[in-house]
Amino acid sequence: MLELYYSPTCPYCQKVLSACNDLGIDLVLKDVSIKKNFDELISLGKIAQVPFLVDTDKNTRMYESDVIIDYVKSLK
Repeated sequence: MLELYYSPTCPYCQKVLSACNDLGIDLVLKDVSIKKNFDELISLGKIAQVPFLVDTDKNTRMYESDVIIDYVKSLK
């Protein structure tokens, strides 16, 4: 399962969301403006930065929109 921690107003998050939509990649979206999701982001990634992708199937975590997009492309 792919979980994306994001902010709706972040252009880098929108870039990832758009790419995933174009690729038909399903994401569980975690809006960090919700305290529970923000706390999870800090617990998992240690810094308050989005976008942040977690692939729970492969125990993989990553920041940076271009890195995330390259990663999800490799899953297709």
